[in-house]
Amino acid sequence: MRAAVLREFNLPISVEEVELLDPDPDRVLVRTKASPFCSTDVTSFHGNLGKIPPTILGHASAGEVIEVGSRVAGIKPGQRVIVPGTPECGTCYYCGIGRPDQCSELFDLGGIYPDVARTAEGQLVSAAGCVGGYAEIMNVSKNQVFPVESDLPYDVLALLGCGITTGVGSVFNVAKVQPGDSVAVVGCGHLGLWAVQAARLAGAARIIAIEPLADRRALAGELGATDLVDPSLQDAVAAVKSATAGRGADVVIEAAGAPEAQRLALEVSRRAGTVVYSGVDHGTAEVTLPQIPLAVQSRQLVSTQNGNVRMRRDLPRYIGLLERGLLDASPIITSRYALDEINLALKKSETRDDLSGVIVF
Repeated sequence: MRAAVLREFNLPISVEEVELLDPDPDRVLVRTKASPFCSTDVTSFHGNLGKIPPTILGHASAGEVIEVGSRVAGIKPGQRVIVPGTPECGTCYYCGIGRPDQCSELFDLGGIYPDVARTAEGQLVSAAGCVGGYAEIMNVSKNQVFPVESDLPYDVLALLGCGITTGVGSVFNVAKVQPGDSVAVVGCGHLGLWAVQAARLAGAARIIAIEPLADRRALAGELGATDLVDPSLQDAVAAVKSATAGRGADVVIEAAGAPEAQRLALEVSRRAGTVVYSGVDHGTAEVTLPQIPLAVQSRQLVSTQNGNVRMRRDLPRYIGLLERGLLDASPIITSRYALDEINLALKKSETRDDLSGVIVF
């Protein structure tokens, strides 16, 4: 198969022929149809998230099953499937307590991901994040494959493996936004814009988009934000308080990743409010927070991975919202690329020219 292989950090990704390894009995071969290029993969490209080359990036995809192992049940060749960034094994400690977003099948690997292919010179190639979506075929665990019955385009379905689930799940599953709440969204890239849409659906009375890029800020307004704040020109804390009777937002969704944005998310929340953190800058980044708002004012600070989604429970709901037009992917998928254009997709993600650029096959 052809795959985009990260051979060395900070050097162009190599699109080349590799030999797909035979799957073991608990794995599934999926013909890739679409994989969004995520900003997380930009971070991995620069070596800041612990990936080990040679590896195939791409941690969320959609495709069609072409082969299943002998111990795989409930998945059949020909099915349309979503391959998200997080497996759900159903048997580990975290799945057992209802938190498959922290499934040990991924997070206990210590960054040593399974090998799925071999280069022409014989080097083993891993699947970053256990997916390896920037390849014509994925060799993935049966616990990371979720059949769907939907005629939505594959590029939209692929967003359900990371972007939609994280942004929408942050609002529905983590913050549990209620009608009448005020919600501030810090960072209006693709995650933040999904959070804006979800807050609108949840009935938030005020949705305050905090974003320095004018085009993203304007799009947030089109998708449901009631107040638009440019933190590079305005005092964001004062602007949020002005929109919330001087208190601060009931709920803040952080979707930016930069440490200063994560501090700002705390500062724009009200006393006894909820702050949800979902962004990552790089693997060694640290955040400094003021102690009084943190320890005395009874805020709930929580983090989320993939929106605390349970795929079998939440996928049908999210797909239904997309099918009925209540969630809109059309302005968020800003570019579509062939596999050979992977380095252009990388550049457009890094320069923030794309919201979600999708590799299509």
